[in-house]
Amino acid sequence: MGQHGSDHGGERAPAPGQKPSAVVERITHQDVAEICGLYKRVWDAPPVGGLPNELLKSWQPSPLEFTSWMEGVTYFAARREGRLVGVIGCEISLGSCRIVNLAVDPDARRAGVGTALVAAAVEWGRHANAKEVWGSALARFVAVAALFKHLEFAECGVLHQHEWGEDVRLFERTL
Repeated sequence: MGQHGSDHGGERAPAPGQKPSAVVERITHQDVAEICGLYKRVWDAPPVGGLPNELLKSWQPSPLEFTSWMEGVTYFAARREGRLVGVIGCEISLGSCRIVNLAVDPDARRAGVGTALVAAAVEWGRHANAKEVWGSALARFVAVAALFKHLEFAECGVLHQHEWGEDVRLFERTL
């Protein structure tokens, strides 16, 4: 998803008593190729038409590019039945945790995977003594905005025509 979230429908947590939708763990370098495959699946069939090809290409890293994304960023992967179904990055800077590169497999949407990943980012921010967690989403990705709001993030701004001419909505959750 690049750094702004993908949008094939909102996420919801599993019902009480139901098993978690996915196991979320910190990634290792051995996960890089599989993560790149996930980004390709997410962005090969964009959820909303009209996204610039340059933007979509920038959100589908090669293994070498993703390895460079890992510099200074802690990534977590969600797996369901051993299959990688989501990924999220957390960048700690100036006392804040910023969510980057959130993506959920199209076949795993609306099953709590995004919720579990963002919850892991919030927990990582707490662990790092961050004062807040920041997230962003292209304005057209309304389900990502709903996910952030569901997880107690407040919308705090819009960057107009910020990324490849797209508006970006900003979200903050204080810890």
